[in-house]
Amino acid sequence: MLLLAVSISGKAQTYQKTDYGVTAVVNAVRVELQLYGPSTVRVVKYPEGKTFEKQSLSVIQKPQKVAFSVRQSGDKLSLRSVKMEVLLNLKTGTVAFANQQVPLMTEKEAGATFADFDDAGVKTFTVAQSFVLGKDEAIYGLGQQQEGKMSKRNLKLNMVQGNTDDYIPFFLSSKGYGVFWDNYSPTVFEDSPEQTLFKSDVGDGIDYYFMLGDNADGVVGCMRNLTGQAPMFPLWTYGFWQSRERYKSQDELVGVVKRFRELGVPLDGIIQDWQYWGNNYLWNAMEFLNPGFYDPRKMVSDVHGMNAHMIISIWNSFGPMTKQYRDLDRIGALYRFKTWPESGSEKWPPNQDYPSGVRVYDPYNPSARDIYWSYLNKGIFSLGMDGWWMDSSEPDHLDPKPSDFDTQTYLGSFRKVRNAFPLMTVGGVSQHQRSLTSEKRVFILTRSAFAGQQRYGANTWSGDVVASWDALRNQISAGLNFSLCGIPYWNSDLGGFFLWKFKNPLENTDYWELHVRWIQLGTFCPMMRSHGEGVPREIYQFGEKGNPTYDAIAKYINMRYLLLPYIYSTSWSVTANHSSMMRALVMDFAADGQALDINDEFMFGKSLLVSPVSKPMYSKKQVKGADTLTVEDYSTVKTKEVYLPRGADWYDFWTGAKLGGGQTVKKEAPLDIIPLYVRAGAILPIGPKVQYATEKRWDNLEIRVYRGANGEFTLYEDENDSYNYEKGAYSLIKLEWNDKRRCLIIGDRIGAFPGMMESRTFSIVLVDTAKGTGTSATEKFDPVVRYKGKRVEVKL
Repeated sequence: MLLLAVSISGKAQTYQKTDYGVTAVVNAVRVELQLYGPSTVRVVKYPEGKTFEKQSLSVIQKPQKVAFSVRQSGDKLSLRSVKMEVLLNLKTGTVAFANQQVPLMTEKEAGATFADFDDAGVKTFTVAQSFVLGKDEAIYGLGQQQEGKMSKRNLKLNMVQGNTDDYIPFFLSSKGYGVFWDNYSPTVFEDSPEQTLFKSDVGDGIDYYFMLGDNADGVVGCMRNLTGQAPMFPLWTYGFWQSRERYKSQDELVGVVKRFRELGVPLDGIIQDWQYWGNNYLWNAMEFLNPGFYDPRKMVSDVHGMNAHMIISIWNSFGPMTKQYRDLDRIGALYRFKTWPESGSEKWPPNQDYPSGVRVYDPYNPSARDIYWSYLNKGIFSLGMDGWWMDSSEPDHLDPKPSDFDTQTYLGSFRKVRNAFPLMTVGGVSQHQRSLTSEKRVFILTRSAFAGQQRYGANTWSGDVVASWDALRNQISAGLNFSLCGIPYWNSDLGGFFLWKFKNPLENTDYWELHVRWIQLGTFCPMMRSHGEGVPREIYQFGEKGNPTYDAIAKYINMRYLLLPYIYSTSWSVTANHSSMMRALVMDFAADGQALDINDEFMFGKSLLVSPVSKPMYSKKQVKGADTLTVEDYSTVKTKEVYLPRGADWYDFWTGAKLGGGQTVKKEAPLDIIPLYVRAGAILPIGPKVQYATEKRWDNLEIRVYRGANGEFTLYEDENDSYNYEKGAYSLIKLEWNDKRRCLIIGDRIGAFPGMMESRTFSIVLVDTAKGTGTSATEKFDPVVRYKGKRVEVKL
């Protein structure tokens, strides 16, 4: 460590150059700048004379020894890597960040504060840091909220995990940088014209990371380098899922799968919700104590026998009569604040005369996580269960009192680590399953998330949202901002969970229309899952073949399967290249100011522009006697306005019509049409019509090429499950389109895996039309291309 003396205004001050950056004391505050690579710097501040020792729960990367220089000019200290410059004002302690001498963001002068705080007997601080952002700068992320905002400017959030709100103290800027505030206590985020603030209840110091990615994908990549990469899910998880609150017997659950197979409607996943364990005193026993589940091993086997998969609800709390409760209580790993369910009686409202005694467990305690998994493995995983539905992972904290946050966890007060609860409990299950077997990829559907959770094989759903048109619209920005936090897998209860706003929903045409539009959104999300309470949501609850609602639902379930080669290849890019599946428009069109705050459109992968319908179009009110009824009205085809981002030309997926970017168009949207556009230059693989994801091999894929720009796409394949891909057991086939030469190049196959096809055929379809004509010309080329793993050029 090099100690250098700096004289400012006649007062001697010092800074030290370290292996990873610099440290200095300014106005009785120690400031540490640590490089975690050429694009990421950690900023730590704490009062002089205090200590700051922290093992991050989110960040798994260590400081990196990278080339950097340190220069001092007056009261300015410059730390420069090949990617960015960090400027520390040795007089004020303010830190600023620049890219090639272009200012990006700065701390507000005197914006760091440390207020003494007694945290359940531990002397610490309430910490805050203010930043100054550009006036026209858009920011994204911060987890998932339900307010419908895309850009998070001029917003205040009280960040405490909830059922439908997930909080991640990270934002991504349209200027190509991100900030992660590494604190797990209840936090206020507030953006105003004067400042952008993080303020956390508990912290021994200020601790945040600034990362420069040049663009949104680069920032997401930095965040994943810090907090962990997203592993791959099995292929089958990208098929269609059916669920309900709840199947009350194994016969009912197995019967649903049978019905789908009889109807010829594709299905890959079925979910068993709560209470298979019996009464509330046995809450989350991880055993099938409900007599309706008389042979759970047979149930799982029956589902597998129909080429479907099954996951099951598990919670983060236990009833007082469970074995887990007793074991966890012995090691002091149960909390005492109020949680769900409140009553031992299953009647509504809860009868407080019979308290349930259910208590949340302490996932911060490694021994508690061991106990959790030991029962889960023995009671359920050993039956062949395919994955987990971790409910209440925020967890449910009812009627919270300030004293509840004094509850002691393994890592200190609950207040200190509150928001990291989902990361720890999901991580416990994931790590244990992964250590047991590499043959079955971890898949966890969960209700809450925190920074770094992507490394645990989890897909987060948006919670128990109340079905409404506003809620449907709000899911779009919620999922996009969540994905911009570096966690790429998100979904929602298609159709909405609660149906409080709809009377007789299965007879209410307004709800039928809402359900169809939500299904359409789900087709272009990382997970497509129908679920809800009150009434069942299986496709056959909405009529039969020939009914417009039934037919529209079936159409999009089938469409999901046709897109599986595209979706699975995109999931590989997520794992290998830091990509995102649900992409806010800022990710691909940051230079288009008009696109930056659009909250009802997104890219699905890098080829498809999706604009879900989020307002009713085909129902009207009709007075009949004393009643006002909602009835169908398809007499007029309605339209939705869609903005086509500047910087690309676009093809209407349904008609093939080519349109220029940078304009708003009106797209006709009958019930079975979602506005969907393909970017010019896209190469889109289309899979076979199937009943489940692996029913047919991809030995004769249709390859659609959309003219108007050069493009490329990499087709990824592997064994569809297991972690052998991490050992190189996969193949890649790169397809490149040269628009000027009208030439499709199918490159040499790279890699191999057991069971890989040595030869196959590709049926090429060229989509080409004069821009703005509204008519399309598609050409299918015959003979098809016979591919044996070697480079082929196809002139079209």
